[in-house]
Amino acid sequence: MTKIKVLVADDHRIVAEGLRSLLEPTFELVAIVENGRELVAAAKELKPDVIIVDIAMPLLNGIDAVSRIRSAGIQAKIIFLTMHPEANYARRALATGASAYVLKHSASSELLFAIRQALAGRYFITPTVAAKIGHTRVPEEVSLNALDELTARQREVLQLLAEGFSAKKVASVLSISPRTVEYHKYRMMEALNLHKSAELIQFAVQHGLVV
Repeated sequence: MTKIKVLVADDHRIVAEGLRSLLEPTFELVAIVENGRELVAAAKELKPDVIIVDIAMPLLNGIDAVSRIRSAGIQAKIIFLTMHPEANYARRALATGASAYVLKHSASSELLFAIRQALAGRYFITPTVAAKIGHTRVPEEVSLNALDELTARQREVLQLLAEGFSAKKVASVLSISPRTVEYHKYRMMEALNLHKSAELIQFAVQHGLVV
């Protein structure tokens, strides 16, 4: 019987190796990648059945990476495995079409259960997070909408800037000009009503684009 193919995306090597030990007895672990751009490329090449992905990853966060994967027509079951218990993160993650949202401090059995649920066409959310989603308050809704003011390209630029990349380096990574990077930066500050670069970086941190 052919094993279910699983792709793991997590930039913490200890976590990734722990997942390897957990998954390999039952599943075929096709790859472990360490940033969102590698995840998109691996998903297209390897066509996994299940993708286990962290939210906070270098170069491209997990949520935007999964959105790209979905845009490419890849229908793998998505399991977000993250440290973020906040409802706004869960809502954004699940909006990509993910089947599960599991916290990293949960028992290993919870992740395995989430995978089985996903493969059966069902959904699973760590109970403490599920309770928060059911009682989301206005500040969380505002936080979510603020991030949605930005385009996918603007979020890419913002994440890289917040990770400490210069405008020239961001331009190189995204294959655009430094002037275009500065244009996106200006438009983001305008859309978010921010006035200093430091405020823009703080926004990125507060909204989980960087850790």
